[in-house]
Amino acid sequence: MAGRINDDDVKAVRDAVPIDAVVSDYLQLRSAGGGNLKGLCPFHDEKSPSFQVSPSKGLFHCFGCQEGGDTIAFVMKIDHLSFSETVERLAAKAGITLRYEEGGYNPASQRGERTRLVEAHKIAAQFYVDQLSGPEAEIGRKFLAERGFDQAAAEHFGVGYSPVGWDHLTGFLRGKGFTDKELLLSGLSQDGRRGPIDRFRGRLMWPIRDISGEVVGFGARKLREDDNGPKYLNTPETSIYKKSQVLYGVDLAKKDIAKVSRAVVVEGYTDVMACHLAGVTTAIATCGTAFGGDHIKILRRLLMDNGSARVIFTFDGDAAGQKAALRAFEDDQKFAAETYIAIAPDGMDPCELRLAKGDEAVQDLVQPRTPLFEFAIRQIVSRYDLETPAGRAAALDEAAPIVARIKNGSSQHEVAVQLAGILGILDTQFVVKRVAQMARWARDRGGRGPAHAPERRAQQSQSYGTQPSQGPTGPALNLRSPAHRTERELLKLALQRPELVSPAFDAYGEDEFTAPPYAAVRRAIDDAGGAEQGLESAPEYLARVRDAAPNDAVRAMVTELAVEVFHGKTIDEVYAGQQLVQVRLRAVDHRVREVTGTLTRLGTQSDPDHYAAVQKELWVLQQYGQSLRNDGAAAL
Repeated sequence: MAGRINDDDVKAVRDAVPIDAVVSDYLQLRSAGGGNLKGLCPFHDEKSPSFQVSPSKGLFHCFGCQEGGDTIAFVMKIDHLSFSETVERLAAKAGITLRYEEGGYNPASQRGERTRLVEAHKIAAQFYVDQLSGPEAEIGRKFLAERGFDQAAAEHFGVGYSPVGWDHLTGFLRGKGFTDKELLLSGLSQDGRRGPIDRFRGRLMWPIRDISGEVVGFGARKLREDDNGPKYLNTPETSIYKKSQVLYGVDLAKKDIAKVSRAVVVEGYTDVMACHLAGVTTAIATCGTAFGGDHIKILRRLLMDNGSARVIFTFDGDAAGQKAALRAFEDDQKFAAETYIAIAPDGMDPCELRLAKGDEAVQDLVQPRTPLFEFAIRQIVSRYDLETPAGRAAALDEAAPIVARIKNGSSQHEVAVQLAGILGILDTQFVVKRVAQMARWARDRGGRGPAHAPERRAQQSQSYGTQPSQGPTGPALNLRSPAHRTERELLKLALQRPELVSPAFDAYGEDEFTAPPYAAVRRAIDDAGGAEQGLESAPEYLARVRDAAPNDAVRAMVTELAVEVFHGKTIDEVYAGQQLVQVRLRAVDHRVREVTGTLTRLGTQSDPDHYAAVQKELWVLQQYGQSLRNDGAAAL
């Protein structure tokens, strides 16, 4: 067993590495007065900085979560290292040779696991770099050159090449004293028939560094047609590499991100290279996974969440890129920074754009463009026919909950007004109120609703046997109500006989179901992919709907509706059409009453064009309602 590190050496390490220099590798620090610095705590989520660093004392303390200590304690906590591993890392950074009390110098094979794995990656990174200049790597150099990257660019980003053979790196690392167990734990090698073999073979290699600059993994790009592996192969999850917690290029970008309060999120390694070489030195990318909550935590600590902070996402213009953007929007409210999306008009990624149009085109691309919320809303409403009242109603129903998630009240109101404009709904206040209502219901579900919400929930709990704190909010479920009976029957059809109501049912919005429990089930069906998912496998479909339910009350309602018998004697397309028409007709009639009220409020003295447009909407709604009454399901 390795000896204890000499106390004097520990003190020397603590004195030699300034705490503010170490902490600055992980978060942005600003003056807190009195010689102290402050930033957003990396150990808990917060919106205003309560984490303080005292360089003169060599200490840190968070007044929010009460974490505190010296430089060694900080690194141990943030990187999950042992005491000895931390001292060894800091000693290496300071150039201090450590002495050990029980056995002198600590041999490499006895150091902490994390230290050993990081050291293996460091050696591997240099090994790959050395291979890039060899004759076999000509295919890799050609790949880089075709994308506008010369030797200097490759060196700046540490790009390398893994030889085609089975165990070139494995043998090299064995020669450096690494055991087979360490090579397998590192993810650099994998099990072969006769022992460990190289995981990466015949590929272009990008070292993936953590925020402190240590190599913790690799991204490997396929170069040859006879390579049957995926286009990009990343290091597997290891004790030092968690893909959801690393951002490629963050070690190079962190200082500029903190300096200008802006981060550019791109999709791949070559996109990061292209951006940095074009002068956009705040570019970073995820490593084979979607941009998520852990990535946001990294950026928030660098951006400091000040009012001028910007995060710009540059996704490809194809369907996959748009889907990635919508996934990013799911976490948008975790940012205090403003978020934008930038897509080149011709759909090129930053690497292609730089190659085709030069550095200035890349710089122009990442200037703040379309707010991410606006992009997400437009993507949602583009699926609906906004020329019809029903289409506008359905689009509003899907988009309004998105806007309702915006926490800032004034911003929410402003975006709701914009949503009305996107939808072409003249009654802006109707949209604003709808969004506010959904936001209020969402708060109620989280237990932060108005004072009368508990009574409403208690009333509902009596109707379908749930605890008061679990049920959706709104008017109590009334099974004597014709509207509630029809909504219930339609949901039973969607769950039990989706072939009779799909695809028409999937165009219905939540607000066409006046009972909140039923609206919640409708939302769960939508979150599960819609009733059309039930056309293939009923058990999988119902399981997916149950999984999408937000709580046990809605899950129980889904189960109840999925097994309850129908009221009709003959369950066929005619019966299903009747339920579809009745639910839609009630929604149209409700909207007619609202628009009629708007006309009454406007009066003949209002703006003639506005008044005429509202009159036209009322006429269209009335005609649609009449068509539903006359033609039934054919009018849907």
